[in-house]
Amino acid sequence: MDMGYWAALADSEREQWDYVPRQTVGPLSFGDDRHEAAAIMAGHGFAAEEREIERWNLQRAQWRVEFRRAESDKHRSAVKCYFVEDVGLTCVLVDGLRGPQVTCEGIRLIGRVPSELDAEMEACAIEHGLGISFCLTGDLGWPDFAFDRGGQRAGDTVLSWASFFNTGEIAGSSWDITPTEVWHHW
Repeated sequence: MDMGYWAALADSEREQWDYVPRQTVGPLSFGDDRHEAAAIMAGHGFAAEEREIERWNLQRAQWRVEFRRAESDKHRSAVKCYFVEDVGLTCVLVDGLRGPQVTCEGIRLIGRVPSELDAEMEACAIEHGLGISFCLTGDLGWPDFAFDRGGQRAGDTVLSWASFFNTGEIAGSSWDITPTEVWHHW
């Protein structure tokens, strides 16, 4: 089925994933190597395409593995995973149009109107006494939840995407670990 470039999946059509900050995003665990991740995602119906990308550290190779819904989507990746040599999975970008629905603290994070998501996340952060910040993109951020939210066009509307990360011991913030291309996701 060809959905068209700007069409977004309804929540009922998305795989449902949970997010545990700095540990797991759906079936993926931070630290998994790219071959493990490809096998895990294949079991969930996703096809993988792997590519080495520009290194942020000259001593460590870095890869992007794009996952598409094998049965339906040829236009865009549902999930992009980023791996650092000898560290494993460090960043997971979930697309707002085709990606799984990821839930954290009972809040749906993907494919949402950004202002509505921001309001829910802000209330959750205040309730738990957690920090709120602004990302360099101008979007709200919640450092304790270890993900960054962006917006992408879905025809005449904007929907949320998210980049989940674990800086581990090799980086200080998401801006240190997340490849530059993530910030240009549309």
